Amino acid sequence: MILVTGSNGFVGNALIKHLAYTCSASVVGAFRHEGFPYLQGIQSVTVGDISPTTDWSIPLRETNAVVHCAARVHTMNDKSTNPMSEFRRVNVDGTINLARQAAAAGVKRFVYLSSIKVNGEFTQTGQRFTADDFPAPQDSYGISKYEAEQLLLQMACKTGMEVVIIRPPLVYGYGAKANFRSMMRWIARGVPLPLAAITNNRRSLVALDNLVDLIVTCLNHPAAVNQIFLVSDGEDLSTADLIKRISASLGRSARLFYVPPMLLRLAGNLIRKPDIYQRLCGSLQLDIAKTQQQLQWKPPISVDEGLRRATNGYHK
Repeated sequence: MILVTGSNGFVGNALIKHLAYTCSASVVGAFRHEGFPYLQGIQSVTVGDISPTTDWSIPLRETNAVVHCAARVHTMNDKSTNPMSEFRRVNVDGTINLARQAAAAGVKRFVYLSSIKVNGEFTQTGQRFTADDFPAPQDSYGISKYEAEQLLLQMACKTGMEVVIIRPPLVYGYGAKANFRSMMRWIARGVPLPLAAITNNRRSLVALDNLVDLIVTCLNHPAAVNQIFLVSDGEDLSTADLIKRISASLGRSARLFYVPPMLLRLAGNLIRKPDIYQRLCGSLQLDIAKTQQQLQWKPPISVDEGLRRATNGYHK
């Protein structure tokens, strides 16, 4: 039996369906709220908020593997008065509470969905993050993910429960929301975008189906035990190229116009959101050689196929 937390989320929901319908696995989906549609072949349990006191005894019955997708996620405009405390409460203390109960229940393997933010926010031109780099998280979300990783690896040594950590970059696919969906909406509506000059940066992304495939691999592969893996599509894109590819998938023309990057940086500073410039114009590249070699894994679908599935979901 495999327990998947965050089963109402973007990744968790795709994962439980893949495990049940493609892999014919026995799956328990842990949902935050009641009211989600019944999914044939998938047991569901409502656990409420993830916290240091969440009781996992019922979903952990007869469970031999856990995939922990649930988290307090990074947001552009966090309204919490103490974001770091809230991130630690859910992403650190809540995670370790689950892992401790899982180990006590005899769970063999615990797969933790972390974030590339543990490595940092951007890479220099021509450089890539690796799984063995010294961590350099910059925000509360990244710091909380790194702290959870360290405690999980310590727990693995103490209890013998096998831990696997996956650090994805931006995930896109069928049902994508947040920034990626906003970008699709702008392109679909024909909004002109001042990003024609952003051709020299490179960003790694990961299609939802590629990430799900790696998670399934990490559930069973003997070489995954107590390891950290990075994941991407294996093809990095500039911002301008990404917009052109999304436009092609949507059947639209890319409406890009030229604005010097320095003016974009200035605009970001003027509105007190310099991180927007970095996300649009900076680079964030991942080296997935360790993942490919150690797990004999390669992304099953291409960037273009991933974008086709994402835009198909947007159309629907």
